[in-house]
Amino acid sequence: MYNLNGKVALVTGAGGKNGIGRAIATRLAKEGADVAVNDIAEHPYAADQAEWQGLPDVVREIEAMGRRAISVVADVSDAKQVGEMVDKTVAYFGKIDILINNAGTKAGKDRVHVVDLAEEDWDSVQRVNVKGVFLCSRAVARHLIAQGTGGKIINMSSVTGKRGSARFAAYSASKFAVIGFTQCLAQELAPYRVNVNAICPGLVDTERVTHLASVLMPDNLSPDEQLSAYTRQSEANVPFGRLAEGADIAKMAAFLASDEAAYLTGVSITVSGGSVMD
Repeated sequence: MYNLNGKVALVTGAGGKNGIGRAIATRLAKEGADVAVNDIAEHPYAADQAEWQGLPDVVREIEAMGRRAISVVADVSDAKQVGEMVDKTVAYFGKIDILINNAGTKAGKDRVHVVDLAEEDWDSVQRVNVKGVFLCSRAVARHLIAQGTGGKIINMSSVTGKRGSARFAAYSASKFAVIGFTQCLAQELAPYRVNVNAICPGLVDTERVTHLASVLMPDNLSPDEQLSAYTRQSEANVPFGRLAEGADIAKMAAFLASDEAAYLTGVSITVSGGSVMD
């Protein structure tokens, strides 16, 4: 549908079997792009997915489509590692055209009321979700400006970046920040023909749902019961009656990465099945 032949994409946070990053990376490859996939570890969910090998499996999937791919392990909140990740990608492919800032923190101790929120948990969320987007965007933007052929930067925000919720203060603040950052960077990079946009998903059926259920559902339930209860509760708020799938978000990413979105910049597009309308 979208012609990305000859394009090179860098997708962060792509090591989860059911994750948005993997879905985006493989969709961009399907559209013709070569892809560098990143995560903080080769297999970030090793404890939960013994049969899944993480980044190496994503690389194999992309190569099976006839596209080139590499994996790059790096912490997106570390400027040195981000610089090395971008350098490695450019050295291997010769360029970068598309950046997908998808890496984010796992739900955990930050999903509490503000009065109970520890400073270190607040800082951890901002370090990855905000600083990580800044560092990756800065490194790739410098390359895109020097390259002189335009490009696309797509940041992963959230519906909670448009509407706050109790117990989501750290996460919501980080995703509001991503939207503001997207608008600023879009204005700065427009003269270089670089589009900068954000996607705001609702709840997506990924590994994170299990982590969310474990911290938001009653402790007297088993892990399976927590997941089932949280899923039912969440689906009840979606007009389409289901959680989003990674493929739903990947479709929007492929559109924004293509020439079909050439006149869109600074926008934050909600993909929530109607659970949030704006």
